[in-house]
Amino acid sequence: MERKKGQDKGRSGREDRLKSALKANLQRRKRQARERSEQDRDDESSRDTE
Repeated sequence: MERKKGQDKGRSGREDRLKSALKANLQRRKRQARERSEQDRDDESSRDTE
């Protein structure tokens, strides 16, 4: 099967959107993990002082 020019452009556009969405998702998940680990450390330190 041969691809038409319009299909190549549409495919690369889709791939670009997916790539940027994956990157944003990874950044968001990393930020959430950092916030959770900071929160866990804060919880542990508050337990130590009680």
